[in-house]
Amino acid sequence: MTEVIQTIHRVMHEIKRRRLQVLRVVDLTPRMRRITLGGPDLAGFVSLGSDDHVKLLFPQNAAEQAALETLVLGSGKDNGPMPAMRDYTPRRYDLDMLELDIDFVLHGDGPAATWAEQAKPGQFLHIAGPRGSMIVPDIFDSYLLIGDETALPAIARRLEGLGADRRALVIVEVENGAEQQRLESAAQINVIWVLREGGKNNLLTTVKQLQVPSGNLYAWVATETKVSRQIRRVLLDEHGLNEQLVKTVGYWRLDQSDEE
Repeated sequence: MTEVIQTIHRVMHEIKRRRLQVLRVVDLTPRMRRITLGGPDLAGFVSLGSDDHVKLLFPQNAAEQAALETLVLGSGKDNGPMPAMRDYTPRRYDLDMLELDIDFVLHGDGPAATWAEQAKPGQFLHIAGPRGSMIVPDIFDSYLLIGDETALPAIARRLEGLGADRRALVIVEVENGAEQQRLESAAQINVIWVLREGGKNNLLTTVKQLQVPSGNLYAWVATETKVSRQIRRVLLDEHGLNEQLVKTVGYWRLDQSDEE
């Protein structure tokens, strides 16, 4: 087991600010919008982990916009008024085409969702990162992937990277049936959609009731911060998973309006 754990490792990247142009805007569901960004600044972009995050920068006034043009992230210097920043998963990137897909949940408020609601081809957006990548090689028999809408880009990337001899159990909480997306994978996957509309169940109770996949298992959880912590306890205490092979993160907080 120790040899398996040691294969999971982090790789750090140079932090570079990039000015990208909106190329396409496509609605995947009523509440999920994919925005394709591109341009010469994307050259050299690296994202090795399925749950990597880039910083998206959203200046709210002229002073922040001016500071953004000379901003050097990670320098420790006073860069002036800082624009709002939000973390998002690179859903897809193509360095031949110089394209980057970012999927936004249109939840109605916050700088990222507000920008995404009005985004049109020709507009520009600054990004930075990823700072690093957590490399989880496809070496496990089974995968347990749990999250809400904000986790779908990372879950989709993970599934697309799995081999045909793998199994994955995916549990995703979304608003209603219209928010379900088609998830592609060579692996054998079982997807459970938990719908908030109707309120008969929720993510936590679904996880408590699930039958954990057999074999050497890697579990990944990303949702609201408190819920992620609760799910972690269930996976460790009730399902007996190996703590070193369970990664849980909080993508947003219930008392804040900014989802991932």
